[in-house]
Amino acid sequence: MEDCSKVAGMDVHKKNTVEAVLSLGTNRVEEKLTLENRPSQVESMIRRLAEKGPVKFVYEAGPCGYEIQRQITALGHKCTVIAPGLTPVKPGERVKTDRRDAEKLARLYRAGELTEVRVPTREEEAARDLVRIREDAVSDRLRARHRLIKLLLRQGRVYRDGNAWTQAHQRWLSAQRFEHEAQQQTLEGYLRALVEAEARLETLEQQVMDLAQTERYRKLVNDLRCLKGVETLSAMTFAVEAQDFGRFGKARDFMGYTGAVSSENSSGERVRRGRITKTGNAHIRRALIESAWSYWGRNITSHVVAVRRKGCAPEVVQLARRAQDRLHRKFQRMVARGKPVQVAAVAVARELSGFVWAIARASMQAV
Repeated sequence: MEDCSKVAGMDVHKKNTVEAVLSLGTNRVEEKLTLENRPSQVESMIRRLAEKGPVKFVYEAGPCGYEIQRQITALGHKCTVIAPGLTPVKPGERVKTDRRDAEKLARLYRAGELTEVRVPTREEEAARDLVRIREDAVSDRLRARHRLIKLLLRQGRVYRDGNAWTQAHQRWLSAQRFEHEAQQQTLEGYLRALVEAEARLETLEQQVMDLAQTERYRKLVNDLRCLKGVETLSAMTFAVEAQDFGRFGKARDFMGYTGAVSSENSSGERVRRGRITKTGNAHIRRALIESAWSYWGRNITSHVVAVRRKGCAPEVVQLARRAQDRLHRKFQRMVARGKPVQVAAVAVARELSGFVWAIARASMQAV
């Protein structure tokens, strides 16, 4: 903090922004101010504070995004965005207000107790949003399916001739008819909503596939697809959410970023580990766990995986093969010891994240 005389903590909301200015060398808050969250208002506040000396700004990442950070940076000042889930909280603290939060951010930032997040470029943010809206479309399709099935279940109509959502099942759905017109209209409405959700998902998946073939992502995605259980959509999730694998110095750092590491509450000679922390990127964690299930079955390299590995660097293919053997053994050992398969899948996903990091770093170095 030697290069600035003040720290301004900001609590940013949709309508208002609360800022608290803390001078270095003193615990006295110099100023607290609530202003409308508009670019003109924020700029006026920044210029007024800068007239009194160098100042650094800090606020928590949230639904308002990174526009304020970009505005402050464009004006020539340093602005740090921090991870809200890693902000220290005092056990006895029971009073929470916007002004207290702004002051708390300024104090903790000055003390070096906050964890900074990497602000994506606009291009990176756009790619990440496209992958995330595809995830939202998957959830929308699932809800549309559930509503349709529950309507039929309430009327005692259950499909018993095979698996759900096969072509035969969909023909059965289309053949359903109700005596009352209102009920038939309800069925048709749910069917129409499902068709629209599926069409929207198909369009978004194709757009993500097209993005994966652009120069920025093509090599990384192809290398990550060498891993068993990792297809284009999963690889794109890893790529756009991590943004830059170079910022993770070790595999353990990336594992922590996924939130798939075990929590721990140890003291003295007692060591106690609990469930995963879930303090990290939920999108990567979900994709990792989905991919981890492919290591439960037989340890074979399918023709599809073999084709994906053709043309990739030997070191990348070797890492993928090591991952396949190691993760299969881990899954089998944990299940044999009586661990629930869900617990085993999460443990495998944690180790899979290490191989994702290793392949991504190898892919970067080969460029």
